[in-house]
Parts: sequence; C-alpha cells; structure tokens
Amino acid sequence: MPFGFMFCAGASQPANMKQDNRRWKNYNRTVCRRISIITDVMNGQTGGSNYRWYVLALSSLTFTFGFAIPTMSMPVLFKEISEDLGLDLVQIGWLWGVVPLAGFFIFLIGGLLSDRFGTKLVLGLACILAGFAGAMRGLSDGFFMLVITMFLFGLLISVIPPTVHKANGVWFLGRSLGLANGIVSMAMGLGFTAGAMLSATVLSPMLGGWRNVMFLYGALSASIGILWLLTRGQPRRSELLGSYDAQVPLLQALSRVVRIKRVWLLGFILLGHAGSVQATLGYLPLYLREIGWPAASADGALASFHWASMMATIPIALLSDKLGSRKPFLLIATMLTAIGIGLLSVADGAMVWVAIVIAGVARDGFMAVLFTMVAETEGVKATYAGTATGLVFTVSRVGSFMAPPIGNHLARTGLRLPFVLWASMAAMAFIGSLFIKDAGRAEIIQ
Repeated sequence: MPFGFMFCAGASQPANMKQDNRRWKNYNRTVCRRISIITDVMNGQTGGSNYRWYVLALSSLTFTFGFAIPTMSMPVLFKEISEDLGLDLVQIGWLWGVVPLAGFFIFLIGGLLSDRFGTKLVLGLACILAGFAGAMRGLSDGFFMLVITMFLFGLLISVIPPTVHKANGVWFLGRSLGLANGIVSMAMGLGFTAGAMLSATVLSPMLGGWRNVMFLYGALSASIGILWLLTRGQPRRSELLGSYDAQVPLLQALSRVVRIKRVWLLGFILLGHAGSVQATLGYLPLYLREIGWPAASADGALASFHWASMMATIPIALLSDKLGSRKPFLLIATMLTAIGIGLLSVADGAMVWVAIVIAGVARDGFMAVLFTMVAETEGVKATYAGTATGLVFTVSRVGSFMAPPIGNHLARTGLRLPFVLWASMAAMAFIGSLFIKDAGRAEIIQ
C-alpha cells in the first residue's frame, strides 16, 4: 500500500455534526489523494506517463541549479575575483575558456556512460561531484589554483547536458521531444538569468564574498544529485513512447555514432554558435564596466540576454514540433546571433540593449532544436542519444575554449574587436545550417 494512504488511514475525524463530518471526510480524501500522488511519484509508482513529467521537472532543476547558475555566476563575479586574486583580462579569458576545454575531454565520455549505465546513476553522481568541485572554486588562492578547480568543475558538469538530453530522448521519444528539450533549455536559461542577476549584486554582499557564493551553489548541486539517486531509472514498458536499448556496450555506441555524418555537422554548427555565445557572455560584463556602465546595469544586460532567450524557448520548440521541421529554426537562430553580436561592435547606449536581446532571443531555442535533431537522427534515436549528444558537445568545445582568450586578446587593440570575431563564428554556424537536412516529418510528429 502506498505510504500516502497508510498515513491518511489513521487521520482522526470530528464526531459533532453530520455535515461537519462529511466535510471533513471530503477534505481528508483530498489530502490523502495529494499525499499519495507525491509519495507515489517519488517512488516511481505512478501509472501511464505521469512519471515522465517528474523526470522532466528534475531534469529542469538539474539544468537550473546543477549547471546554469554555478556556471553563469562567474562572468559577473570576475571583477570581484580579479581584484581579490590580482588577475588581468587575458587570465580571465583563459579561466572562462577552461570550462569548455574540460568539456572537450569529458562530454563524449559522459554520453557513453549514460548510454551504458543509464541516466539515474550518471546524473546523480555527476551533480554531487560537480557540487563539491564547484564549491572548491571558493578555496582558490591564485590564478593556477582557480584554473585547476575550474577545470575540475568543468569536467564534472560536462557530464550533465548529454545525460539530460538522453533522459528526454528516453522518456519523450516522438512528438513531444522538442517540447521536452525546450522545457529543459528554458530551465537552463532561467538559471543563466538568475546566476547573472543574483550572484554579484545580491548573494555576494549577502553571504560575505564570492567564495561563499561558490559554497552555496555547490550545496544546491549536490542536493539535486541526491534526488536523482532516489529516482526511477527508466520507463516501464507501458510508459515507453518508442523502442530503445536500455544499456549498450561503450565501444558499440562509439563505433556506431562516429560514422554518422549528420552528427558531425551538428557539432560543427554548435562549435560556431556556442563558441560565439560563450565568449560574448564572459566578456560582456567586463566590457560594459570598462566603457563606464554601472555594475548593476552591466549584470542586468547579461541577464537580459538570458531572459530574452528563456522567453522564446518554448514557442520555438513547440513550433518546431507542430511544423515537423527543425532546420528553419537553426537558420533563424544562428542568423539572429550573428546580427546581435555584430551590432555590439558598433552599438552605443540603448542600442546595446537591442543588440543583446537580438543575440540572445533564440539561443536556448536553438539548443533545444539542435539536440532534438541529434536524437531524431537516423541510427541514433534514444538508444545512442547520450553518445551522439556527447560527441556534438565535444566538437563544439573547440570553439568555446578558443574563442574567449583569442577575443580577449584582441581587446588589447580595441574593446569592440572581439565582437567582430565572435559574430563571424555565429555566421559560420549559419552557413553550416544551410547544409543540414531535416529528419522526415513523420519521424518528428509520430
């Protein structure tokens, strides 16, 4: 018997009036039903497809608190960190690039592990260990120590994205996959917004400095990991929306995925897009402060990028599901990113805000659509979704690692020059999107 009903069975009832007694019984039944639903969800005892929404909610929390907030807190805290540790602009560029560098070594491994051992175990351990590594950033006493802790943090959080998208591929295979990826991408955008808005101007003064902010975010990530370890690992047969192999050998998954050209092309597209965005986000708060913007306004500009992205994510994902076509959204997103970042190289005053919104409005929607295309690729599907997503992320990390330090080095010549480089990378992603082919409409809307 579920725990909720056992709890409610012993509830006392008033014995005064019959009307009060009936009201109490109705109230008691309602409470029992709600408690039973909660306890059944936590224990994976729900029928039908209800449990997948709990998994989606937990995936969203993972992207918000386990990945996005602890990552995007760094750009707005770089000013405080650089003053505390005596860092220059190029060193900050290397620090911001070392996280995607770590991802280059681990994204594919994380995807392979999720295909081999399932999402529950991999996400649980990754969030807990990433929480500890993220907290260790607060113990750094110089540039090299911070590089080491940032690299370790980058290794562990890089396991999270391919595994979350693998979970969506398993629980939402078919028509609603785009929506599911849109929801977790919006959750990531929410985390990016919160990290940019709260870390430097609210939490750092409240908690006594940037180090304690790192400790707080580490604890939140570890808590999410514990929830994953308590979660059911895979759908029951009645809940499956499509067929897949729950566990596949590592070498089989790798040899299968590396031969698929579409996966490599999607990785190339993400290389240009993610590299341009990653570098811009790390540089933007410092750039705005350098040209005289107040700290709160500089952080707010960064947050507006994520806010615009977050608001557009679900409409983009829903439209791609409804239309049965993903490619047009890749083209629009990469074009807007290139235009927005390019405008930052010439914009002043209010136009800076316009450029930021244009650059950011389709970012998370782009990610949702791109990784849905990965899972829909012929020969990938849910079985190899973790490995394929990991390979796409691995290819993209080359751009995300190199773009920040190279762009920040150009800033020594002119503060606006980095945006020219990064806009060119986004344009490269647009060109790559011209060559991608959609999956069949029947496969998208099945």
